[in-house]
Amino acid sequence: MTELSSPVIGSLSPSRAADFKTCPLLYRLRSIDRLPEKPSPAATRGTLVHSVLERLFDLPAAARTPAAAQSLLLPEWDRLRETEPELDQLFDDAAELAGWLGSARDLVETYFALEDPTWVQPTEREQLVEVLLDGGLLLRGVIDRLDVAPTGEIRVVDYKTGASPRDAFEGKALFQMKFYALIVWRIRGVVPRQLRLMYLGDRDTLTYSPDEDELARFERNLLALWDAIATATATGDFRPNPSRLCDWCDHQALCPAYGGTPPPWPVVVDPPTLEAD
Repeated sequence: MTELSSPVIGSLSPSRAADFKTCPLLYRLRSIDRLPEKPSPAATRGTLVHSVLERLFDLPAAARTPAAAQSLLLPEWDRLRETEPELDQLFDDAAELAGWLGSARDLVETYFALEDPTWVQPTEREQLVEVLLDGGLLLRGVIDRLDVAPTGEIRVVDYKTGASPRDAFEGKALFQMKFYALIVWRIRGVVPRQLRLMYLGDRDTLTYSPDEDELARFERNLLALWDAIATATATGDFRPNPSRLCDWCDHQALCPAYGGTPPPWPVVVDPPTLEAD
């Protein structure tokens, strides 16, 4: 983690930055009002599968087999339930839970169709990274996996438990990875050789190789995005941006686009300090 020696004007994670780009009101409700959201089976399954793949690399290389990965699933599910007891309310009965666990097992099995973990030795897993940009904006995130070759090349890996995006949505998928690549570049002084998104939902992989100029432009775009967030915070003007994504939003009842009213605007709003993704 980076030592912070300069004042911080605010912080951004990939998810919160994407929230503001998608719908400024959603950003406000999550980052300023900090309204709770119910856990969903899909998001919880993603957390579970990520935990299993993280633990898989605790094993010696030769022991990283599909059977070993499957043996980790129930212990990891029990661990998640201990830390978040509300997860027990996700399922109506044992049959529904069994079907959900089966879908998680399928995703873990799919991982082995995309990669042989016996040939991989990650440098970092589920690693919190942060860097303070010039001007005081703190970037934060949790990288699923960072691979560093003996020759110094860096690969940033992210597991996705959904299906790969259509062409129109590849830019949104790569936004998160460029965010991580920028942090890695600023921390290590090396532009990652490859950004790799592994889609376990349909056995697909998206890879991308950024360059230094591209990441410098991306950094400027993030600073401009923060300026827009700061302006919205100063004015209290966080407007909704209705789209098909509204179908999955927990906050429709508070959205003017659906006849709702947001909570009263706080009298004093400090720059949001965000949890990492």
